[in-house]
Amino acid sequence: MAKTKDVRVTIILECTSCVRNGVNKESTGISRYITQKNRHNTPSRLELKKLCPYCYKHTIHGEIKK
Repeated sequence: MAKTKDVRVTIILECTSCVRNGVNKESTGISRYITQKNRHNTPSRLELKKLCPYCYKHTIHGEIKK
């Protein structure tokens, strides 16, 4: 049987400021969130403001490839 394309897909959101600045010495990694999006409503890449525990502030988290 052929696999159908799901409307809802799982995506990973990654902190853009941690990636842009590089990981500083105090932080231990890069902030990532896992969420779902509707492919029909948002065909472009998703960007949300989320809390980054490594930057200690709200930053823009963008969708990355798996």
